[in-house]
Amino acid sequence: MISLKPLLYFSLFKYPLTKEEVIAFSNTENANTIHKELDTLVEDGIIYKIKDFYSCENDASQIERRVAGNEGARKIAKKADRMSRLISKFPFVEGVGISGALSKGFFDKDGDIDFFIITSKQRLWIARTLLILFKKIFLLNSKKYFCVNYFISENSLEIEEKNLFTATELVTLIPMYGNGSFKKFYDTNTWAYTTFPNKEFGQGLGALKPIHKPAITRFAEKVLHSKMGEKLDTFFLKLTYKKWKLKFSDMNPDQFNIAMKSTKSVSKHHPQGFQNKVITRLNEKYIVYENKYDITLNKEHA
Repeated sequence: MISLKPLLYFSLFKYPLTKEEVIAFSNTENANTIHKELDTLVEDGIIYKIKDFYSCENDASQIERRVAGNEGARKIAKKADRMSRLISKFPFVEGVGISGALSKGFFDKDGDIDFFIITSKQRLWIARTLLILFKKIFLLNSKKYFCVNYFISENSLEIEEKNLFTATELVTLIPMYGNGSFKKFYDTNTWAYTTFPNKEFGQGLGALKPIHKPAITRFAEKVLHSKMGEKLDTFFLKLTYKKWKLKFSDMNPDQFNIAMKSTKSVSKHHPQGFQNKVITRLNEKYIVYENKYDITLNKEHA
């Protein structure tokens, strides 16, 4: 059931898909197979077609929610661009992209703008600390339009956790600002496009805007491009890691190492363990459908 898996995945977010989206998030290049499967699934009552959308639930309100969320994403696009440009001007930021729900074209009153940030090597934690301080001081710690929770260094661009969740996030990522780092990022993570062979490789690179750093940023980078800068970066890493270990001491160590990964080349701040929760819930849904409809769905791994 190739076409059922994308629908089950996005059903976790109450997000029905168009036929084109089902094809895009399927692991086969044969569109005719998807067309036939969708018709069969609808006829058998396993999925539902409401207007131009396919859904695992016979619920028109989910269609209305999606359409409203798509409109919300269009309205917030200019603000997302402004915030991306602002982030790109910080020291040691080499690339800024939009991830999360907004990268799928959805934004509602409860949403926030998630940013994926590529930094200079050995200076990730300086870049992160300055951005967090800016958020705390000037945005009163509000993350709604400034959720900077994933950083990766330009010298270590491979996403280590290779699963359906990370592949989905990677192929839907919207590159906003960068000077070559995103091209290297996509070239390093072509594995995601074997998961989704119908998605365009490096989608959005053509619209990528160049980063122009102000003089004060260039000066700061010059000063901190030294042993002092390297020591400061290591200090911020150790300080943040110690704080998180205390704050999230009840978190399973394996989950902590994924959700709160803190190395010289990666910083993740996902205390809710969203990746693991999504994969767990998806596998549980697979089992429900297997038992209910006598079908087989290969389980996902986190």
